Amino acid sequence: MAAPEQPPPPPEGSKPLSALLSGIAQAAYYGNADITEELLRGQLYPEAAPEEFRALRAKMGGLLQSIASADMDLNQLEAFLTAQTKKQGGITSDQAAVIAKFWKNHRIKIHESLINQSRWDNVLKNMNWRVDLKSQSRHVDQINTPVAIVEMELGKNGQESEFLCLEFDEAKVSQMLKKLSEIEESMTLLTQTT
Repeated sequence: MAAPEQPPPPPEGSKPLSALLSGIAQAAYYGNADITEELLRGQLYPEAAPEEFRALRAKMGGLLQSIASADMDLNQLEAFLTAQTKKQGGITSDQAAVIAKFWKNHRIKIHESLINQSRWDNVLKNMNWRVDLKSQSRHVDQINTPVAIVEMELGKNGQESEFLCLEFDEAKVSQMLKKLSEIEESMTLLTQTT
């Protein structure tokens, strides 16, 4: 029985290119300000002239931006990279393979980072609720009436959350449910394909 074939070793230039893509992603998508062009060139391509490295970084950054902004799946990525290899002044097939492997490993994390960067306001992170019976009130007719206590956790990823606590009587719960139903209906109409 023959031993399974080992995949060929990666081309020598693939490790620095993979690290360059990681550095570009760190700076552009993960907010790491410590990753500078000088650091990347010094660590990955010390023999390259500054303008030569700047051109490579710009080309790879542009490709990564195109891929990320379209959130390409693997089929779209393959078609895109194939077109880039055939283009004058494009990329080599070895570079395309490195980019494809990088995107396969980083797609979800970059996509989540882009979504988080595009949010300009707080989001609902969590919601808890309970129903209590009022045991004290200024008005006797409100004693022993059910109230819903809703606690919402609001915030952005990476930031401290704020908590909002609301109290609803039965009429307010009905009103809230009606409004949420209207929102759901509007969203369904927008997402339906005709």
